[in-house]
Amino acid sequence: MFTDSHCHLTFPEFAGRMPQIREAMAAAGVDRALCICTTLEEFAEVQALAARFDNFWASVGVHPDNEDIAEPSVEDLVQRSALPKVVAIGETGLDYYQMEERKGGRSIADMEWQRERFRVHIRAARQVRKPLVIHTREASADTLAILKEEGEDGSAAAAGGVFHCFTETAEVARAALDLGFYISFSGILTFKKAQDLRDVAAFVPLDRMLIETDSPYLAPVPYRGKTNNPSYVPFVAQQIAELRQLPVETIGQVTSRNFETLFTSVNT
Repeated sequence: MFTDSHCHLTFPEFAGRMPQIREAMAAAGVDRALCICTTLEEFAEVQALAARFDNFWASVGVHPDNEDIAEPSVEDLVQRSALPKVVAIGETGLDYYQMEERKGGRSIADMEWQRERFRVHIRAARQVRKPLVIHTREASADTLAILKEEGEDGSAAAAGGVFHCFTETAEVARAALDLGFYISFSGILTFKKAQDLRDVAAFVPLDRMLIETDSPYLAPVPYRGKTNNPSYVPFVAQQIAELRQLPVETIGQVTSRNFETLFTSVNT
């Protein structure tokens, strides 16, 4: 019934725990999960995990925040995207969060390497016609501008994709929707101080919405502060169901159908 559209099951928090994770997913009615890649070094493990299980899929990409790792080329991403069970390009995008504190006092101008990496992912996605998994944090204006500059306009030639773990404003959500992107909500939606985000979730069209855990991070209430896992994604669906005054089963069905529509190769 439910689909976790974004999780990191190869991270150390899950080492040796896959049988338990899968049992918990089955018990919670979580039928599928997209395992997200954040470095080229990690990709082989992510893809192997997806290839091992019929209800897991994989992406290929390098997270915008990662440094001192192999820098991807368009060809790197294109070649890896052709492997079995790889359905998306990303996690990619821009992250300007607390740059001075986290990145040694660097300015937005100093983040050109992030912007160029993002363009590489967009070009690869357009070449292979697979959707992008977008991460944007305190960088929405540049994220949207670069997508437009690279031809992402919602047309048939665009790669499209999803703004994952959405935390931006309603205006950013509208702009992303106008470009043909989906919006994915995480456990943050359940946090006490997330009313602005709940307001966004209340207006995003149901046929353009996904749900996710971003495991092992951002566990929803009532598990906030604990290690997240895909079996918790129904709590995100429940929050949306309450906002939309719909049964949680409807949210699970609709967002799972959206997952199939966006990531078309899960159906092959």
